[in-house]
Amino acid sequence: MKRLFAAKALIVACALVVLAGCGSGGGTSGGSGGGAAAGAPVHGGNLVIANNADAQSMNNIDTFDNDSIWIFEQIFQPLFTVTNNGKGVMPWLATGYTMSANKLTYTIALRHGVRFSTGAPMTSADVKFSLDQAKAATKGWGYIDTAIKSVDAPSRYTVLIHLKYPWAPLLADLSLFANDVLPANYGGKTQAQFYNDPVGTGPFKWDYWHKGQAIKLLKNPYYWQPGKPYLNSVTFTDVPNDNTRMLQLKGGQAQIDSFPAWSTVASLKSTPGITMDLFNSTQTNYLAFNELRKPFQDVHVRRAISLAINRAALVKAVLFGNGKPANSLFPPQVPYYQPSTAGLQYNLAAAKKEMAASSVPNGFTTSILVPAGNSDYVTIATILQSELKPLGIKLNIVQLDPNTVNNDEQTLKYDMVLTLWTMDIPDPDELATFAVDPNSGARSFFTAYNNPTVVKDTHLAEQTTNPATRQSLYNYVQAQSARDAFMAFLYYSPYPYATTSNVHGFFVTPLGNFHLENVWLSK
Repeated sequence: MKRLFAAKALIVACALVVLAGCGSGGGTSGGSGGGAAAGAPVHGGNLVIANNADAQSMNNIDTFDNDSIWIFEQIFQPLFTVTNNGKGVMPWLATGYTMSANKLTYTIALRHGVRFSTGAPMTSADVKFSLDQAKAATKGWGYIDTAIKSVDAPSRYTVLIHLKYPWAPLLADLSLFANDVLPANYGGKTQAQFYNDPVGTGPFKWDYWHKGQAIKLLKNPYYWQPGKPYLNSVTFTDVPNDNTRMLQLKGGQAQIDSFPAWSTVASLKSTPGITMDLFNSTQTNYLAFNELRKPFQDVHVRRAISLAINRAALVKAVLFGNGKPANSLFPPQVPYYQPSTAGLQYNLAAAKKEMAASSVPNGFTTSILVPAGNSDYVTIATILQSELKPLGIKLNIVQLDPNTVNNDEQTLKYDMVLTLWTMDIPDPDELATFAVDPNSGARSFFTAYNNPTVVKDTHLAEQTTNPATRQSLYNYVQAQSARDAFMAFLYYSPYPYATTSNVHGFFVTPLGNFHLENVWLSK
């Protein structure tokens, strides 16, 4: 999960040097409440984060939703983590690495003294097991490790990763949550048993999950960073209604409101006792088309809809100006983003021509899935309803429980659905494969899109370390996927989080993740 620069040069610099000039991965600067300015951190307290949807699973290998990912990242940890600026990686459970001359073997040095929340020490056997499990996954994120030939554990604190071929994004891929380190053999449990009571090296450990209500994590007494975490516990509540989350924040029942409605951002900024942050983001919002359902196999229909969407009006009406229209599958903060890719921008005359050339020139009736309680998505759907009328398209808005919407999207039980992406690694490898390869485990962002040339160039870009070649390949992927209109790229926006003023050290990286070990509550 970013940027406009000579992208590969910075990624390589951060990956090879790892620490030099790449920023801090877990610092408290820039967090809500002023960080160090609020005084020295204090221990204790129970943080409540009101989320707009419940988690789907604690399985880090095959889970796709952010509500799950950002929770289990507090339990599980990777060998390398993303820097605060979202542009590189730094050692985390590893302390460093060396690469062979032929770029096919990485020797990873593990951090000494790391223990799981059970008190058991973390060793190379745990890392090997975890990477082997992730690599073998037939759905979900297994594709991220396709370049890994084998993993060896020659000594307690050394891991060897052997590659099939040179792989540009390896260190970035190792920072992905799917490659987090778990206990070998799931600590003697079956996989299902383990994920019902997960164990990791993170700052917090499992307490309970009351599905549809809350997930609670407790302080890990064996955490490897001295003095952290500061909090006694963190509870993530399932509160899909925007207004309810805001009222809970103002009433003190929650200390963090995840993704408050954009219509409330201005008022929250001026509310006493509340800090309203807009964190730099790699979030892109899309309108996805299910190509397994008619008439969305027809590229003319998809282009017509995409061309009928006034993205500037969406930014104004939904984001209240806090964002900009999207032109590419990639967000601007991602390496190899191509600003000159035009995408399909608003042009009603061109949209009508595409419909005239389609299999349904007189229009059709279809539906869009919207999570109930999400006022921003309801607004978008209502605007789309109006914008598609001139094309003869009748759009029915179907509001369902957010968890049902997630499931229906991932099982392709929809016509159209509003969806979004936030990067998880500082390289386009993850997003490009997830989005355009129907065999990636995500079926091309759950759209069933399949353009063999786009798929081929996506994988060629992973296997070259030449920045110019990667840029050229990704330029084609961005331009052609836009022409194919497998999704309508809507807009880019920051991450909105509202917190009570006694929350300190809360910081969200451009990839959307956060280090809750740094968060503390003033009395």
